[in-house]
Amino acid sequence: MRPPAFWHNPPAAPGLAARLLQPLGQIYGAATARRVARSGYRAAVPVICIGNLNVGGTGKTPATIALLGRVSGAHVVSRGYGGSLSGPVLVDPQRHTAAQVGDEPLLLAAFAPTWVAKDRAAGVQAAEAAGAAIVLLDDGFQNPTVYKDLSLVVVDVARGFGNGLCLPAGPLREPVKAGLSRADALLSIGEADGQDRFLREWGHLIRLPHLRGALKPVQMGMDWQGQRVLAFAGIGHPEKFFASLRSQGAEIVRAVSLDDHQPLSDTLLRRLEAEANGLGAQLVTTEKDQVRLPASFRPKVLTLVVRLEVADWSALDAAIAKML
Repeated sequence: MRPPAFWHNPPAAPGLAARLLQPLGQIYGAATARRVARSGYRAAVPVICIGNLNVGGTGKTPATIALLGRVSGAHVVSRGYGGSLSGPVLVDPQRHTAAQVGDEPLLLAAFAPTWVAKDRAAGVQAAEAAGAAIVLLDDGFQNPTVYKDLSLVVVDVARGFGNGLCLPAGPLREPVKAGLSRADALLSIGEADGQDRFLREWGHLIRLPHLRGALKPVQMGMDWQGQRVLAFAGIGHPEKFFASLRSQGAEIVRAVSLDDHQPLSDTLLRRLEAEANGLGAQLVTTEKDQVRLPASFRPKVLTLVVRLEVADWSALDAAIAKML
């Protein structure tokens, strides 16, 4: 489901609908504050949470992949959104499907041992027992069941913190000031112009180390210049994927935005294939969507791989070094 448009209004002008719903948002924010005040399981190894204040995608998975390249001996613990297994279970890409463990854990499992657990504390305990030297908690910033030694809040500068209000008046799980006060660092993801706009709007609330990064396509030997493509994406913000494709010179003759984590049914894939054939276009999708494709369909679809690039990791590297 697409979020209501007023969620993305400027905080100075949230709109009538947001103002009418604001009392409910205040109740939601207060409930979050009470929940996160509880103490949770404290692991014997450091736990780093990669979370957000917004509902929906902000770039946590690319941030987790990037962090895995900066620490050794890490295991990932994820709730496994959309998966049927309650866990704790160690994800095996050769055996498990996205329907069982979720698409993000399947993707992350290519980079590090990844555990799916609806009970995050049980997942952390399983990772410890399996020899994890450090645990990266994928999401769960508002979940009190695990003590976090370090929390990194990730935000997409294209949407920022929306209208600054909590659900259902806005896109936030908790107020920005309260959330950032509990975090150890903020990572904003987006191009330079978006970063500048984000700082103008929210910089007055940022009193913690602030990292800036952007998602950049990885050169895999594919020449996208002039390539006619039918692009489809079931991620938080499909438009970012389409923009990345265009930046590589691809000609998007049709862009299909799917819901985040939307199942890729046989009917949907047959329709997309027929449309691509009729347009003389190549099917292309994201890494996260690619892991949800049936094995028999994957050869028909190209994947644009992106990775997070951060100009200066020093603040986060120093904080991590203190924990180890």
